[in-house]
Amino acid sequence: MAHNDIHTPVLLDRCVNLLAPALDGPGRVVIDATLGMGGHSEALLDRFPDVHLIGIDRDADALQIAEERLAPFGDRATFVKTEYDDIVGALEVAKVERLDGILFDLGVSSLQLDRAERGFSYSQDAPLDMRMDADSELTAEKVLATYSEADLRRIFHRYGEEKLAGRFARTIVETRDEQPLRTSAQLVQLIDKATPAAVRRSGHPAKRVFQALRIEVNRELAVLESAIPSALDSIAVGGRIVVMSYQSLEDRIVKRAFHAASQSSAPAGLPVELPEHQAKFELLTRGAERASETEIAANPRATPVRLRAAERIRGKKL
Repeated sequence: MAHNDIHTPVLLDRCVNLLAPALDGPGRVVIDATLGMGGHSEALLDRFPDVHLIGIDRDADALQIAEERLAPFGDRATFVKTEYDDIVGALEVAKVERLDGILFDLGVSSLQLDRAERGFSYSQDAPLDMRMDADSELTAEKVLATYSEADLRRIFHRYGEEKLAGRFARTIVETRDEQPLRTSAQLVQLIDKATPAAVRRSGHPAKRVFQALRIEVNRELAVLESAIPSALDSIAVGGRIVVMSYQSLEDRIVKRAFHAASQSSAPAGLPVELPEHQAKFELLTRGAERASETEIAANPRATPVRLRAAERIRGKKL
C-alpha cells in the first residue's frame, strides 16, 4: 500500500505556504519535529529544491517509513530518533547551525492510530501500550496497575478534562487486583459500566481517558512545554514556526509561548523601548486557524486541528 493511501497530512498546503518565505532560497534548513510518515516533509522537499530537512521522531516505525518515503531526496534529509524538544541535538546531528523553519504536527500520528497493536485507539482491542517510543519503559498498562487512585484521578482530569475522573479512578483501583487491565477492550468495558447513561449519550468517555493515558505515558505536555521555547530560540531572523495542535491543552501551551515571544519585555512606563526589549516574533495567524469544511470532509482527522504560526523578526542573526 502506498504511503499516500494510508496517510493524508493535515493542512498540507497551508503549512507549506506559511513556511515558504523562510525556505525559498539557498542553504535553508527546516525541521519537521513530528516526522510521522513524512507527508509534510515530502511536500517541503519537493517544493523547495535547495532546502535541507531534518526529520525528528521518537517512533522507530515512523522513522523507517519516512526514510523509505524520502529516499529519492538523498542526502537532503537527515533523520534523528529523539523527542521533539531536542532541537539543539538534532541540529548538531545534522551538522548545521542555521534553522529557517520548523513544523510541529502534535498528538498521536496516523501510523500509531491505524496500527491496532499499538493500543492507542479505544475502538480496537489491543494491549494497553500507547508508547510512541517502544524503547521507553512506561506503558498504559503499567500506569493503570501501579498509579494511586489520586494520581489516576489527576491525570484523567488534567489531561483528559474528564468530569468523571474520580469515579473512573476509583473503579479501576477497586477492580485491578482481581482483574488486571491488560487490553483496551477491558478498559473500555470498565469505563462504560462506570458511566451514567445520560453522560454516555454525550460521547464515549473512553476517548478522554485514552487521551489522558497517552499523554501521561509519553510525557507529551512536558515535552511540548520545553520544545516550543527551544524551537523559538533556535530560529534565525526571517525564520518561521508552524504548530498544529489537536486539543486545548496543547494549544494553550503554544498560545502562551507565542504570545510571550511576540510581546515587548520593556517595563511598564518606560519612555523609550530599548532594542533588547522589542518583540522577537510576529504572529502570522489571527488566533488559531481551523480546517475548512472541505478539508474536514476529505480528511476527518483535521476536524480538531488548531494551527498557529509566527516569524522571527529580530535577534538570532546567522
